[in-house]
Amino acid sequence: MDLDALPEIAGLAPMPAALHGEVEALIAALRDEGADIAKAWSGCIERPEFLASAINLSHYLALRHRDLRPLQRPLMALGLSSLGRLESRVLPALEAVRATLATLAGLPAPGRPTMQAFFAGERRLARNTAAVLGPATPNRPIGLLVTCPSEAANDPAFMRRLAECGVEAVRINCAHDDATVWARMIGHARAAQEATGRRLRILMDLAGPKIRTGAVQLPEGQKRIGMGALLAIVPPGGLGLAELPEPGFVAECTLTELFGMVQEGQRLFVDDGKIGARIERVLPWGLLARVTAVPEEGAKLKPERGLNFPDTDLHCAALTAKDRADLDFVAQHADGIGYSFVQSAADVELLQEELAARRPQDWRALSLILKIETVRAVHALPGIVVQAAGRQPTAIMIARGDLAVEIGFARMAEMQEEILWIGEAAHVPVIWATQVLEHLIRKGTPLRGEMTDAAMAARAECVMLNKGPHLFEAIGELDRLLRRMGEHQRKKTPQLRRLASW
Repeated sequence: MDLDALPEIAGLAPMPAALHGEVEALIAALRDEGADIAKAWSGCIERPEFLASAINLSHYLALRHRDLRPLQRPLMALGLSSLGRLESRVLPALEAVRATLATLAGLPAPGRPTMQAFFAGERRLARNTAAVLGPATPNRPIGLLVTCPSEAANDPAFMRRLAECGVEAVRINCAHDDATVWARMIGHARAAQEATGRRLRILMDLAGPKIRTGAVQLPEGQKRIGMGALLAIVPPGGLGLAELPEPGFVAECTLTELFGMVQEGQRLFVDDGKIGARIERVLPWGLLARVTAVPEEGAKLKPERGLNFPDTDLHCAALTAKDRADLDFVAQHADGIGYSFVQSAADVELLQEELAARRPQDWRALSLILKIETVRAVHALPGIVVQAAGRQPTAIMIARGDLAVEIGFARMAEMQEEILWIGEAAHVPVIWATQVLEHLIRKGTPLRGEMTDAAMAARAECVMLNKGPHLFEAIGELDRLLRRMGEHQRKKTPQLRRLASW
């Protein structure tokens, strides 16, 4: 039915009976389509407590395949829900609207969800968050996750200060240091727990496949790469093999498999997008690209900088040989595992098999943090989440650094919203990560824009801070901000507490 053509009462609002029919049909369609979506997940769900969450997610996916805007405004005109905040309770929200419309239209009223059923999804999300991060800090429902610097291994006071500040969890990046250093960090965290009575959850990130620059070669007399410059990408050890038609810059790429996947015309970004280029030729010795975006003053091409190929369908193992070796330690000592470069449900299943081999009795007690950092991971996100959460406690990390480069900065704000919605629909906590209060952490003073960004992070279940000289100042600032924002906003729902500003 064309909702614009619905009959109106005195020109004020569509007739409740017509809207009731629309909502009734929508509920029936979501049940059928949701069942089809969930059918593909049946073999993944081994935790009975996740079944209701998976069903709600299937209904949400079916719902969001539709344009609901024509339905929202007529419902608003009747003083009913606009359906804009139903992520955690898709069918209960629609059933509540249907029941009210039936009453308004004088139709037989179907059953209305109880308060307990209506808010059950929120309770599941809270339980799942506690399973990953531990109990929430009083008066601050959003958790804090802090990345450990290498120095934390030799500074017991670091972990104690984190615990005293109310930090829920620490992140150890396995791309740096080694098991000896990690063990000292964990020992300090456990000592801090004994001293303060507050447990710090230990989340350890697997390094994943590194797509970075190796050695670089600059043309004579040029230190910065500029617009229109020639940029060659070669395998490790291939600097001397590049045959350039003109003077240009050359950089090794640490991921050898990549050279069989990249095609002409695809984009390349270096160092978190500081340098943008387009592949002009794929040659036996490597890739030849032309710089299409760079700061006005140019940029330095350096080793150990990230490479992103957003148009390339990268099929490489999410678990490297190093990751498997690190898992021998991580599986025994971590509370949760950060999964870098996860791109498919099959990637999740692979890690779960590795965990089961190392902790056959209780590997499902380990939480899994899905780091979403590629376009392919975004497209596969529902299946990735179900494969993970169907077997163990799970969280989603919005890895905004790589993801912004992959999908484009213009789409980053939109995409982080969509990931938040998927997490809430699956009753899975979301961690807001990358560059939160970065200027404050590095320089000691916050920027206006990053304070607004941190305030927006209050809609996640956890916020991650990176290391830096002013970390503890940032923790205090963020703690105060999140406590205040928690009084005004919970997920997408404004909290209408009394205002005293006017």
